[in-house]
Amino acid sequence: MLAILRALIVIPFCILVCVFGSLYCLFSPRNPRHVYTFGRLFGSLSPLFGLKVKYRLNPEVKVSGNCIYIANHQNNYDMVTAAAAVQPRTVTVGKTSLLWVPFFGPFYWLTGNILIDRNNKSKSRDTIYQIVEQMKKRDLSVWMFPEGTRSRGRGLLPFKTGAFHAAIAAGVPIVPICVSNTNNKINLNRWNNGHVIVEMMSPIDTSVYTKDRVRELVAHCQQVMVDKLEQLNQEVAESEAAERKK
Repeated sequence: MLAILRALIVIPFCILVCVFGSLYCLFSPRNPRHVYTFGRLFGSLSPLFGLKVKYRLNPEVKVSGNCIYIANHQNNYDMVTAAAAVQPRTVTVGKTSLLWVPFFGPFYWLTGNILIDRNNKSKSRDTIYQIVEQMKKRDLSVWMFPEGTRSRGRGLLPFKTGAFHAAIAAGVPIVPICVSNTNNKINLNRWNNGHVIVEMMSPIDTSVYTKDRVRELVAHCQQVMVDKLEQLNQEVAESEAAERKK
C-alpha cells in the first residue's frame, strides 16, 4: 500500500517537473544553471523514499575552478541521492538514447546536458573534444559516470577512459563523488529506508598526467573511490545499527 502511495506522488511529480521544466527552459534553453536547479528539486524527493541523505560537499572544489566530477552509478535512485550534489554551472553526460525517454528525454537535453552515442566510438571520441570545448567556451564543469552503466549491486565497475581523457585535455582536476550503497536498501513498502552519505572528495590534480598515462589516472581514481565507498558503507552500517538500539 505504501509503495502505491509513493508511486501516486512520485510519478505525477516527475512528469510535471519534466513537462513544465521543459517549458521553463525554453526561455533560456540549455543554460547550465538549469541542471543545478532541477537537481535540487529531484533531490528533495529523498525523504519520500524514506531516506536520510547526508551531503558532504568539499569547500576546496569551489576555489579550484572548473572540474570534471566522477560519481558511482548504482541505480535509478541516484536521481534522488546524487542529483542534489550537482554544483552550479555543472552539466552531466548521458547516452543519446535518453532523448527518447518520454517527458524526461527532451527535458534532459533542454537543461543543457550533453548526449553522446556510446555505440559509435568515433563519435564518442569527437564528443570528448566537444566536452572540452564547451567547458572552456561556456565556463562549465561536467559530471560523468565513468562506469558507463548502473552497477546494480556489483560494486564499482571498471571505469571507461572518456572522463579522464577530457580532464587531461581540458587541464582541469577530477573530483570524485561517492554515494554509499543503495542496492537492495530501499523497500517501497517500508517507511524508514535508512541513511545514505554522498561525499564530494578533494580534487585530484591531472596536470602531471598525459594521454599516454590515462590508464594510470583511471586506476588511481578508481582505487580512491573504492576505498571511500568501503568507508562510507561501514559508517552507514554503524550509524543504522546504533539507531536500531535506541
